Amino acid sequence: MTSDRFSRRQFLGISAAAAGASLAAKTIILDPEPIVAAPQTAAPSDRLRFGIIGVGMQGSGLLAHAIQLPGVECVAACDLYDGRHTLAREIVKPDLPATRRYQELLDNKEIDCLIAAVPDHWHRQLVVDAVGAGKDVYCEKPMSHSAADGVAMVAASQKANRFVQVGSQRVSAVICTKARELIAQGAIGNLMMVEGFLGRNDPSGAWEYPPPPDLSTQNLDWDTWQGMVPKRAFDPYIFARWRCWKEYGTGVAGDLLVHLISGMLYVLSLNEAPKRVMSMGGILRWKDGRNMPDVHSILFDYSGLPVYMRLNLGTETPEIYRFMGSKGILELTDTTITITPQSGVDESPSYYASSFPKAMRDAYFKTWHREHDPAIGSEPVVEGMSFSGPSHGDVKPHLWNFFQAVRTRKPVVEDVVFGHHAALACHMANESYFRKGPVYWEESSQTIKS
Repeated sequence: MTSDRFSRRQFLGISAAAAGASLAAKTIILDPEPIVAAPQTAAPSDRLRFGIIGVGMQGSGLLAHAIQLPGVECVAACDLYDGRHTLAREIVKPDLPATRRYQELLDNKEIDCLIAAVPDHWHRQLVVDAVGAGKDVYCEKPMSHSAADGVAMVAASQKANRFVQVGSQRVSAVICTKARELIAQGAIGNLMMVEGFLGRNDPSGAWEYPPPPDLSTQNLDWDTWQGMVPKRAFDPYIFARWRCWKEYGTGVAGDLLVHLISGMLYVLSLNEAPKRVMSMGGILRWKDGRNMPDVHSILFDYSGLPVYMRLNLGTETPEIYRFMGSKGILELTDTTITITPQSGVDESPSYYASSFPKAMRDAYFKTWHREHDPAIGSEPVVEGMSFSGPSHGDVKPHLWNFFQAVRTRKPVVEDVVFGHHAALACHMANESYFRKGPVYWEESSQTIKS
């Protein structure tokens, strides 16, 4: 028996034929941001000299990249673990001065600026001291360990009139700059929603790092490393895996979410804290004594724009953003942009017509096709577009932007206010998780409220 009625699948399936449209796509290759060469043979007095505080996993990488930039020189290193003095000298030169006391770098008049890659709970003190000593500082993300720390860091930087660049390098990536341009030009129409996600599925991805085999209180200043946190007995696993504990770190929010938020804010030309945040999650995979969640799902309200972010240390997923608009979707990955256009209009007869009697339905179809079908041979081509470029995880352009700002006194690309707003989103996500309810940012009191 043949039915006169149509299923939703059948209605949607004829959309392309009804509209007579086809889909084409082209890929554009983006060139990397040129790093303008400053002569490496410049006189010592013309070279930019920096010191580095913290030569661990991230700091050692920053150091290795920074010394490859033209016209830049590392003149001192600081770390509370002596093994990293050796590492810094292996990276730079055998006679590089190294110390446990960062104040020695602040007092060194030959040092123009600093790179700081220390645990989150040390960011405030180090940055406040650095700008107070007249040093510009590149501070690893997240900028702050708490909302109050961020407020203090903004005030100190502005009072001292020194640059603080936060180390979320997506804001210096050409792939993110192109996405920013496309959205500003209306490539996806009116913005409806943003989502982003990132996941890992391995012990190193969950910060299960092996402590240095020789680590002891003889070669590590454990008491100073703990800072103002309530003191506890020496624990090499806390030293290596500090991100697992809220006393020292900010969890997946401060490690991963801050990248997603910073990139999103930059692409959308925003510089603000979210109005409201609701999150949930738990310690679902890594039951190792940590007190920060390994799965964290967060919904943000950015002045009415819903933003949904998902972090997962138990399932590998690529880092992807989806910017959803009235004219289509812009998907941004580590090295690509893909725009999938949508017309926003009916491309087939309305499914609701399935509720019409047959004669009425046939008349509706006839009228719809007469009014909407293109002439044969003039079917429209819906053009998609994709871009490919260098990884947005490359730190060299971001470091170069910082050093150029120090040299020229032109603003950095990710200043202390932007870094504060990005970190606030992470702090609010954590606060919502621990308070088990929504939170909002109260500008008047500069605090997170339930």
